[in-house]
Amino acid sequence: MKIAILTMGTRGDVQPYAVLGEALQRRGHEVTLATAKNFEPLVRDHGIQFLPVEADFQEVLNSEEGKKMMKGNPFAIRRNLNNWVYPLITNSLIAFYQLAKESDLVLYHVKTLADSFADQFPQKMIRASVLPIVEPTAAFANPAFSGLPIPSFLNRISYTFSNLSIRLLSNPIGKFRASCNLPKKFIVPPVKNIYGISPGFLPVPPDFPAQSTFAGFWYGMSKQELPTDLLDFIQSGTPPLVLTFGSMPFKSRFDLQEAILQSVEQTGCRFIVIKGWGLEDTARLEHNPNVKVIGAAPYEKLFPLAKAIIHHGGIGTTSECLRAGKPFLICPILHPIGDQQFWGVQAYKKGVGVKPIPLSKLSRQQFLDSVRELLGNEALYDNAKQQQVVIKKENGLERTIAELFN
Repeated sequence: MKIAILTMGTRGDVQPYAVLGEALQRRGHEVTLATAKNFEPLVRDHGIQFLPVEADFQEVLNSEEGKKMMKGNPFAIRRNLNNWVYPLITNSLIAFYQLAKESDLVLYHVKTLADSFADQFPQKMIRASVLPIVEPTAAFANPAFSGLPIPSFLNRISYTFSNLSIRLLSNPIGKFRASCNLPKKFIVPPVKNIYGISPGFLPVPPDFPAQSTFAGFWYGMSKQELPTDLLDFIQSGTPPLVLTFGSMPFKSRFDLQEAILQSVEQTGCRFIVIKGWGLEDTARLEHNPNVKVIGAAPYEKLFPLAKAIIHHGGIGTTSECLRAGKPFLICPILHPIGDQQFWGVQAYKKGVGVKPIPLSKLSRQQFLDSVRELLGNEALYDNAKQQQVVIKKENGLERTIAELFN
């Protein structure tokens, strides 16, 4: 069977789909993953076919204009929507649609806006999601707005905003449909929804339709090994804390590097710091023998060797913490809009994480206190081990594949 996987976003929006594609290909299917061209090495590493899309949104976000947009500059937003963002969306939709037409089964991330052509062949379209941000439920408010104080009686209504994307982006979607000779007016059909989310970590909402399933996390194993110098550091003392804020640029109210060094001095802990985009000159950290600064590492191999993890709250990083059986502290970067706070609160409720505090609101003292709790709260470690056992039994990839062909 020819299977198309369509996804868009940051690394956390691509890697799980590459893992799923690799698993499908091992079962004899012909798999092509379409996403932004900058993710070609990642996709190729999983041994599946790659269709590059001219829509590198990470490049957009990292540009000067993109940074202005992230700050909410209305002039920058309007200017770049018309000149930059809309053309990227139209071009990506054309590529996604052409691949979908040629395929027998289409799995798509909602960020691709593939809903805008699902009316053409609804029988082969399946939303494969790692975030529950589209289907309304009374169980919890839309995770995409997790930093907003939404009262529980408005939970279902909060999903209206996510589902407005087709209307709000009518300009590029209209141009796409016109270029492919599709009718201007259309209705998004009902399709099957399969989520790469652990039901043991986040229970399936009781009001979800029968065609919607939390099948478990999609875990793979990188071929990349941990470098010798990193392994030497880990083995030279007590298990270190790992700090990583992913591939999003960030700023903090306090000197984060100084707070890390202060934590080392006050608690005797050690740190592995993954630089990402928010830490530039790390000379102060690199001069401390209890801190190891690295550019990147496969989380599935690094986290099991760590004491605990401090991170931004992306579901990919969160799931790897749970897989490793390690407790964590989430300091959301995207706040109040974004799902990172949602996962931090869920981890706190499950007793595997320290209470989350957005990085933009976090003080130096709160950081130090949270590190102490992360190091000293034994219940976090017991709960994390129990959660690890639950997730292992779910076997998310196998269950997802079974659901695809059910």
